[in-house]
Amino acid sequence: MLPKLPLDNWVETIVDLLDSRLSFLFELVSSTIKGIVHFFSFLFHLPPAWLMIVILAAAAYKVAKWPLAVFTLIGLFLIDNLGYWKQTMDTLALVMTSGIVSVVIGVPLGIACARSNKVQSLFTPGLDFMQTMPAFVYLIPAVTFFGLGVVPGVIASVIFAVPPTIRLTNLGIRQVPADLAEAADAFGSTPTQKLFKVQLPLAVPSIMAGINQTIMLALSMVVIASMIGAQGIGADVYRAVTQIKTGQGFEAGLAIVIVAILLDRLTQSVIKGKQGRGI
Repeated sequence: MLPKLPLDNWVETIVDLLDSRLSFLFELVSSTIKGIVHFFSFLFHLPPAWLMIVILAAAAYKVAKWPLAVFTLIGLFLIDNLGYWKQTMDTLALVMTSGIVSVVIGVPLGIACARSNKVQSLFTPGLDFMQTMPAFVYLIPAVTFFGLGVVPGVIASVIFAVPPTIRLTNLGIRQVPADLAEAADAFGSTPTQKLFKVQLPLAVPSIMAGINQTIMLALSMVVIASMIGAQGIGADVYRAVTQIKTGQGFEAGLAIVIVAILLDRLTQSVIKGKQGRGI
């Protein structure tokens, strides 16, 4: 029988090397992510709970009319009544940060994949790896590089959630009708002008669908991220599991479900609005 490949030792050697050589970069990333999370957390905690609920319900009405606005009022008041308002806002700050970082990384990479078959071939195996690797595995290098707290939770969430944005941005641009791209070329558009004035506007529904999936995946990571000190409702779910408190776990899980439905319906409504206007 062939001897076992020391793959675990190779990976640990690479991680140790990165940790020693790029510590300054990890500190910069950590400070940036902490700043974004704290900003959103401060913003969501600034108004009283009832005022924040009214603001979110008004936003839901503007985007998706009465059904979602009513659901927002009832769902968020229920969360507040159950005593999970602070944790919900902390979770929302974590998800918003993960979503923004994923979009900032994912959309440019999706554009790069759409403009080059070689780049797409290069990234496809990596995206497959990121989507199939168990999410718990991402926590190990995240904790090694960034310690415990919200930062490794965000990093793990981004790694787990960014592939849909990359894939659907790539798909949306590639599905732009060839005759429109040729017309842009015929009128003398540069590749950059064609991208921003023709391809991206037509690909917006597909890109938004990718962002929707990214947000849902980031939210699904909140319980896992709580294992390494991330804030939010996930910590209550994890505590309920470890202490076998079924009622508490149900309440915390219900709060996550309400937030998930709200975020999903909001982004779906934005996608339908873009499609309805023919953008």
